[in-house]
Amino acid sequence: MSEKSPFVVSPDWLQERLGSPGLSIVDGSWYFPGRDARAEYEASHIPGAVFFDHDLVVDTDSDLPHALPDPLTFERHASSMGISKDDTIVIYDGPGLMAAPRAWWLFRVMGAKKVFVLDGGFERWRSEGRPVTGERTKIAPSAFVSEFDASRVVPFEEMRRIVEREEAQIADARSAGRFVGTEPEPRLGLRGGHMPGAVSVPAASLSENGELLPLDRLREKLEAAGIDLERPVVTSCGSGVTAAVITLALESLGHKNNRLYDGSWSEWGRHQDTPVVTGDK
Repeated sequence: MSEKSPFVVSPDWLQERLGSPGLSIVDGSWYFPGRDARAEYEASHIPGAVFFDHDLVVDTDSDLPHALPDPLTFERHASSMGISKDDTIVIYDGPGLMAAPRAWWLFRVMGAKKVFVLDGGFERWRSEGRPVTGERTKIAPSAFVSEFDASRVVPFEEMRRIVEREEAQIADARSAGRFVGTEPEPRLGLRGGHMPGAVSVPAASLSENGELLPLDRLREKLEAAGIDLERPVVTSCGSGVTAAVITLALESLGHKNNRLYDGSWSEWGRHQDTPVVTGDK
């Protein structure tokens, strides 16, 4: 059997540990308008799970979607969810690998060490007849004390320099159509295309049936896309959410020299003076 990522856990693993002290389960689902992640959580979730709101745990002073919150803001939200930095944190989303890796990345950037993603997500969990509930989760008092690692985040001006000087590889998690500019961006006011030098690594290509691909297939996918795993990588997407799927894949393969461009295309694509490439070349 092919080796799996050390950062994912199976439904069997989680079900055996439901109710264990020090285990925090987080529903990290997020969807474009038209599907309400919070309403779905309130209707049905894994017993003991709390909801992570990607639209709420943000930098409220920024006009960018999903902008990285400052450490104190993150501490406040994580503590209100009853989560400690020392907990074993298991994060899931509906389809399996869409928004859960973003929450996985955020908790790790803020200092948590034992953070995992549930393979297959809630849809697999429910389809297998595992326990679900609509009851409100009782949250015990907790204090999340962050240790923010700013080195894992790329701000806008540095991204300009990286593109200009070709200082790192850029892996774009958006769909192939959005990458080349033939598919419209879901957010208004953004140009189509990609950053010069970027390669297309659609987030969906790194999973199958909601599960992260085994390590050998992850390596094949990334290398086929043009990623040299011996060199630094910056991950990007539409608003910093699915970029974390590539980050999860890279970290699973032992690649440590990677960073996430938090503003992603929502920031790059709205500026009129940033270079944009359309088409396959």
